[in-house]
Amino acid sequence: MGAAYFYHLTRNPLDVTLATLVEKSLGAGWRVEVRGRVDQTLQRLDASLWQREGFLPHGIAGGDHDADQPVLLTTAAGGNGARCILAIEGAEVSADDIAAAERVCILFDGHDGAAVAHARTQWKALTDAGCAAQYWSEDSGRWEKKADTDDKKTPGA
Repeated sequence: MGAAYFYHLTRNPLDVTLATLVEKSLGAGWRVEVRGRVDQTLQRLDASLWQREGFLPHGIAGGDHDADQPVLLTTAAGGNGARCILAIEGAEVSADDIAAAERVCILFDGHDGAAVAHARTQWKALTDAGCAAQYWSEDSGRWEKKADTDDKKTPGA
């Protein structure tokens, strides 16, 4: 069974953190699903991944070769046998998703009150379902673990 890692973005933009996590996941030998809610955001991230230094093989869902993509940007669950799910913009993640994956990363904008509230709701729902979870913050300038399922803190608290 995997675990949920909540990333409270307050310094680096989504594009930067996402690229870092994709690179680390591919380095671990995992296929990656970037699960969003809005096609325009996925298209922007697609362009950002192509423009960055260093190649990160990826594609947007809906092509002929979705199942072959090491990194699939999608608004729907599944498609490429991902071992790591990166959920953005409040995309839903279930306890079953976490059980099936090595890791599920939930990235949320720390400057958006609604996004923080949604992450807190996700933390409670997933931990109440028995999922292991960690909460990471970059407030100090580097990523630090602030809570895990042994604590009673919720993201952004």
